[in-house]
Amino acid sequence: MNGPDRGVWLADGAHRDDLSVFAERALRLDDAAVIRLRQRPGGSVVAWVATGFDVLASRVVEGRVNPPDLSAGADSLAVGLRAMDDAGHVDPGFAMDSAWRGALPPETGFVHLDDVPARVVLDLAQRGGALAKEHSGGHGPPVSLLDQEVMAVSSAADSVGIPMRCVFALTAMGFLPQTGSDVAADEMVRVRALPTWLRIDARFGSVYRRRGDPALVLR
Repeated sequence: MNGPDRGVWLADGAHRDDLSVFAERALRLDDAAVIRLRQRPGGSVVAWVATGFDVLASRVVEGRVNPPDLSAGADSLAVGLRAMDDAGHVDPGFAMDSAWRGALPPETGFVHLDDVPARVVLDLAQRGGALAKEHSGGHGPPVSLLDQEVMAVSSAADSVGIPMRCVFALTAMGFLPQTGSDVAADEMVRVRALPTWLRIDARFGSVYRRRGDPALVLR
């Protein structure tokens, strides 16, 4: 049921714009995308979407959501964001909770492995994009390219390989600037991990990849 007690309330127009970009990027990847919004303690909301790369993407905005775990169509949310009222209320459209598939990673517990220069990640994305155009069929980039580990990151506690699908998800969601000239030499992308999840934090958002068999979780 839709009503004044249900919806999203955002702190200001800047957070509306951030969530709008997130929804629009999700729609570019999948015109039937579903966005899950979850309340965090302290007055922030986490938006989640499955990117189609077997990678989850998230972005945090300031505000609140009621109910505290709500799923909505990205198209309806985008319309609601454009019509946000003076109180910051956004009508996300019909509930789509049953359309969300898979588990979300935990909020805490990730161990920092290392930081990678953002320019390195952007360069990998550009080279991967060129390869994808060269070898893609009607169903997008070949799985062999998506699964190729393009970077290894390790700490004393753990070691992970970062597949191209994570790099593509970062750039497809606009979490990195689109050109190297917009990236400072000291801008970093942070890599963290749990035994069951890989997390990559960039300037405008984070992506998560299930370690082990992602298909069991994300499909």
